[in-house]
Amino acid sequence: MQKISICVYCGSRSGSRPEYAQAAETLGKGIAKRAWKLVYGAGDVGLMGSVARAAETNGTNTFGVIPTHLLQAEVGKTNLTKFIITENMHERKKVMFMNSDAMVLLPGGVGSLDEFFEVLTWAQLRLHQKPIVIVNVKEVWSPLINLIDHIIAHGFADSSLRALFEVTETAEQALDYLSERLR
Repeated sequence: MQKISICVYCGSRSGSRPEYAQAAETLGKGIAKRAWKLVYGAGDVGLMGSVARAAETNGTNTFGVIPTHLLQAEVGKTNLTKFIITENMHERKKVMFMNSDAMVLLPGGVGSLDEFFEVLTWAQLRLHQKPIVIVNVKEVWSPLINLIDHIIAHGFADSSLRALFEVTETAEQALDYLSERLR
């Protein structure tokens, strides 16, 4: 039986609050506890490093994908179970998506937003039905969620868009949601 794979999008920085790193560690540990596999951007810095170290330390497989141009900036974590170097960001996102059963958005920057919006757009176009979860740690993603509600309210997206992703306040809630959805 193949392991369930969870793709985690998150920052290559740790952010301004310790709760962000705590959420990343909790998610990594929870993925390992459930014997799932972590798929992520292969960085060893920021929240990416936190989620990977927590998953790894707790005994699960880690699958990292990084483009050549970010090997130094994100400090490519080469000691993962599987480490793939791609030519560019487009390839990175495709490989991560293809090797995942669900996606989780932790706090992060524009790269994390890019990854989230791409898989959300694909879901809207019915190219996949994989669960997407936003972990809204300390309301870091509330402006994003409000923006999505705003574009729906102004007629630029159907209200069904909101059903394509789940919002949780904690990593534990995200893990519980995925446990139910991925049975």
